[in-house]
Amino acid sequence: MWKLLRKHISASQLVGFSIASLIGLTIVILAVQFYQDVKPVFSDEESFIKKDYLIVTRRVSTAGTLLGGKNEFSPEAVADIQSQPWCRKVGKFSSNDYGLYATVSVSGVGQSMGTMLFFESIPTEFIDVDSRDWKFDPSRPEVPVIMSRDYLTLYNFGFAASQGLPQLSEGIVSKVPIQFTLRGNGLNETINGRIVGFSNRLNTIVVPEQFMQWSNKRYGSGLERNPSRLIVEVNSPGDVKIQRYLDDHGYQVAGDKMQQGKSQYFLNLVVTIVIIVGIIISLLSFFVLMLSIYLLLQKNTRKLQDLLLLGYSPAQVSRTYIGMVVAINVAVLVVAIVVMLVARLCYLPDLKALGATGGTVTVAIVVAIVIMSLITAGNILAIRRKIAALWLHGA
Repeated sequence: MWKLLRKHISASQLVGFSIASLIGLTIVILAVQFYQDVKPVFSDEESFIKKDYLIVTRRVSTAGTLLGGKNEFSPEAVADIQSQPWCRKVGKFSSNDYGLYATVSVSGVGQSMGTMLFFESIPTEFIDVDSRDWKFDPSRPEVPVIMSRDYLTLYNFGFAASQGLPQLSEGIVSKVPIQFTLRGNGLNETINGRIVGFSNRLNTIVVPEQFMQWSNKRYGSGLERNPSRLIVEVNSPGDVKIQRYLDDHGYQVAGDKMQQGKSQYFLNLVVTIVIIVGIIISLLSFFVLMLSIYLLLQKNTRKLQDLLLLGYSPAQVSRTYIGMVVAINVAVLVVAIVVMLVARLCYLPDLKALGATGGTVTVAIVVAIVIMSLITAGNILAIRRKIAALWLHGA
């Protein structure tokens, strides 16, 4: 049967389909794989669904400063941010409402340092340091503290270097006892403290909310104040809707998180466009193959009808063309995966130089298999329908 039906097969048309399908599929899976490999460059977290946080404040203006304005967030403003579609959660920064002085003594050096200080607290769910000591018990007052890692860097390479003081590692600093002197409401008391971790997310000095509430009530006014800073968990910090909202309300974001988010946003946009282009090419190649098969079936109409009249079933007749299509699609799938892996080997060293370890190739391979399975299923369905129509017409 194959010898009888293959006479009108156009090799050039099949080669054209194969090349177009190969280009389209390779573009899609290479874009998917490149996104998997480059994603860690824009993310500090390794989870597939990354949490992004923005520290939001109001802009400080000269007019507002002269008029004594307060850059605080009212409950209505917080609720409005929470209601935005790009916002997942909002946390409020609370600060100390009393005088605070910290003293650090480094044993073996014979020197101590003291400075005026401040505390802030946020809900525990926004803390990026996992510590068992992150709790406060008023009956045994010791303050656990999380400090920005940038502060330690400034001390080691700025203050310590200029003053001839020793540089300290995170492990050593965590063991150094600190004394906090709290003043307010006629009280002047000293409480021991200890640094339990360093944060990359929070550029501040954080204490547990339980301690902040207890100390503000004991040494401060005890009144709840509107926050001057918010930590906002968002879907994507580079979303243009976020920037537009912040500009319209006079808010600003601390650090370069928005710039990093914009880079990731544009990466997602470019990858999406490339994938769409690849899918369009794949669809066009699908229609090219279907057109070639329809033309081939049209040329073999008489032969096909004769075979059907001789007792061959439509399934038997269509099996010849289905086998040809499956063989071509499997070959395209294998070659596309090989091309993707070779291209990945070319760009991966440059990504590793940027700190990316590279993602798994499983996702791209699964995408390739799914696309070619759908295309093959469409081809098979079209062939069977066309031959069934010829059988009905001949009958």
